Amino acid sequence: MALTRETVENIAELAKLDLTDAEIELYREQLSAILDYADMLNALDTDDIPPTASVLPIVNAMREDIAHESLTPQQALANAPAKAAQQFVVDAVLDQQ
Repeated sequence: MALTRETVENIAELAKLDLTDAEIELYREQLSAILDYADMLNALDTDDIPPTASVLPIVNAMREDIAHESLTPQQALANAPAKAAQQFVVDAVLDQQ
């Protein structure tokens, strides 16, 4: 399916892209090739192929959730560049109004 120059210009306008003439021609060729490939895929007979979410078997890759002893406040703050009253001190990220 060959796209026209006008179609590519319309797509560029919708995407708010300012393309040169060379870019328009390049993208016209590339997008046409992509659409040709999509047409080839659409021509395949997939009636006997069941819908599949994944071709790989579903395996839970998560580790077992085991509770461990947590860090003490002193351990957590040991390498903190700034701390006060058992808390991390960081610069404000929002302007005060």
